[in-house]
Amino acid sequence: MPPTNPGRRRALADAAIDLLAASGVHGVTHRAVEKTAGLPPGTASNYFRSREALLVAAAERIVELHHADMDRAAQQHKTAAVPAASITELVVDLLTESLLGAATTLRSRYLAIFELQLEAVRRPALASALAGLQDSSTRFTAGHHAELGLPIPRERIPTLITLYGGALFSLVTAPPGSISKDVVQGVVRAIVHGALPDSNDALLGEPDGP
Repeated sequence: MPPTNPGRRRALADAAIDLLAASGVHGVTHRAVEKTAGLPPGTASNYFRSREALLVAAAERIVELHHADMDRAAQQHKTAAVPAASITELVVDLLTESLLGAATTLRSRYLAIFELQLEAVRRPALASALAGLQDSSTRFTAGHHAELGLPIPRERIPTLITLYGGALFSLVTAPPGSISKDVVQGVVRAIVHGALPDSNDALLGEPDGP
């Protein structure tokens, strides 16, 4: 029967995430994970019989951490209905905070995500482990907007997420010293005004024409 110590499983998965960010997929080996986690030789293979199992564990751990972060964000940002004139700026502030955190505090996690997403193209088990990440992000974004009283039409959310994803990759893979709040905010303003033209009319779902 495989070991069931959840603390050790998390430690091994977290070590795999760190290695993905630092060395890429090929840097994730049982011995490297054990060494990074500070655990005895043989521990990783007791929990995960193959490298693919290690990668899947890292992906599942990332999804778990991502969901926890989204829950925290939802609690922190609950507020009263927002005046229409302030909606665009609120969206800019929320996305700036999110992207800045991803490119700085959470940079290693997102580098690991990119490594896993590329590897998932060739590994169906890994693709399955990551499958819920995009769907849950879309559902969270729609639900979060509703809780904040942001009348953003649902059909515009996929566009926002697509543009956000491109910005996320560019910012996370940029040299860390080049990232600042001003840089991120400039990117976010382009995203918001590109995905939601004519600000308040688009955000309120009103027709673009007369």
